[in-house]
Amino acid sequence: MSHVVAQLQEALGASVSLDADALEATREDRSGWRSATPPLAVVHAGSVEEVRRVMRIAHANGTPVVPRGAGTGLAGGAIASPGAIVLDLSRMNRILEISEADELAVVEPGVVNGDLNDALAPLGLWFAPDPASRAIASVGGNIATNAGGLLCAKYGVTREAVLGVAVVLADGRLIRLGHRTVKGVTGYDLTALFTGSEGTLGIIVEATVRVRPITAGVPVTVAAAFADVTAAAAACAAVTADRIRPAILELMDAGVVARVAAFLGDEALAGTPLEQVLPGETFLIAQTDDAGATSEAARIAELFAEAGGRVTLSTDEATGERLLDLRRAMHPALAASGQVLIEDVAVPRSKLPEMFRAIDEIAARHGVEIPTIAHAGDGNLHPNFVFTGDEVPAHIWQAADEMFRAAVALGGTLTGEHGVGVLKRRWLAEELGDDVFELQRGIKAVFDPTGILNPGVMFEASVVAAR
Repeated sequence: MSHVVAQLQEALGASVSLDADALEATREDRSGWRSATPPLAVVHAGSVEEVRRVMRIAHANGTPVVPRGAGTGLAGGAIASPGAIVLDLSRMNRILEISEADELAVVEPGVVNGDLNDALAPLGLWFAPDPASRAIASVGGNIATNAGGLLCAKYGVTREAVLGVAVVLADGRLIRLGHRTVKGVTGYDLTALFTGSEGTLGIIVEATVRVRPITAGVPVTVAAAFADVTAAAAACAAVTADRIRPAILELMDAGVVARVAAFLGDEALAGTPLEQVLPGETFLIAQTDDAGATSEAARIAELFAEAGGRVTLSTDEATGERLLDLRRAMHPALAASGQVLIEDVAVPRSKLPEMFRAIDEIAARHGVEIPTIAHAGDGNLHPNFVFTGDEVPAHIWQAADEMFRAAVALGGTLTGEHGVGVLKRRWLAEELGDDVFELQRGIKAVFDPTGILNPGVMFEASVVAAR
């Protein structure tokens, strides 16, 4: 494939990297999945035109292309595949426009969530998608996976924040989808189709996103410790059944609490309700905002107490932020404690207690640890399978298989926000059914007839012969 590299270098010059460390860095993300080989080259695109040049060369040669942003994915959706060009979009990180009047921003895909919100804050605005990796995750990656996060139960997942996208297709054509208007129903909603497409249909090179006014008032935080995870899950179900929509409702089971505490140490926990959690207990964090924050928080505290929780209520904003920082420490805490397969399922909110019982039974049956955290406000759970060794053992995959099937059996889904990637493609057809699975493969073929875009993600890779 040296002729492909030569063409890239001629067309893109210093943007093309063959450095061993740069190639090696693209072989993994934060999922634990690792590709078998490094890519052909890494292109650090700095403009739409450079992306188009890459795709024209790839299309002409039948060369696979893997789009990659900040590398924070958790499903193996943006890692090098054999003989592929990795198209790194992290240098495309400009905020092109902020319109206060229309409450929107136009950004390149490499813009980091936290940086966008830093730019919006002086204007009294914010971008709602809030993945735990918001300090390092990029907007393009948010859109590619339809990312969620702590706030999406009330403010929606990324799809609700995307008004339009500019996309480079597999053959290098540039198209623009969506609108700057709040409403727009002309033709099929291809913007929504690209949101969550994981780089398999085209390369997102620009996004027009909805921004919101910063909520008025001081948020109120409710924290509670429960004797076991099913009691805590029942408390969460009671909150949603009471038709309360807190901005945040997060559940940390005993395994997660123990690891976060060990990772951060006593000093970080000092003065927070988490400091008082006993071994084996589960911890809940709820936060309300807007004008009704105080009354909503009081009602949540009542429901937590009725479910058996030891409740703490605070109107101190700093305390609330400290608790959320402790929650966001979950991934680094688990990474520091050994190898972890980080998973992502969602069930109807009323089924949370049943799903936690299923996870406990699967853990006991297979003799594995599965510390679990949940965005309980929308039924999205993150079970984390702890193992030793460099590769995920067969018994861990078997336990994960049972967990996925349990979620689907409860009316749930394989993934709430991480995406399918390569980790979950083996279960995709089972959830969708044969007819829908074939329809989705057909859509992929319309946009990418030669199969060069992110091969192996969602669907098994097609063999594309170099011409």
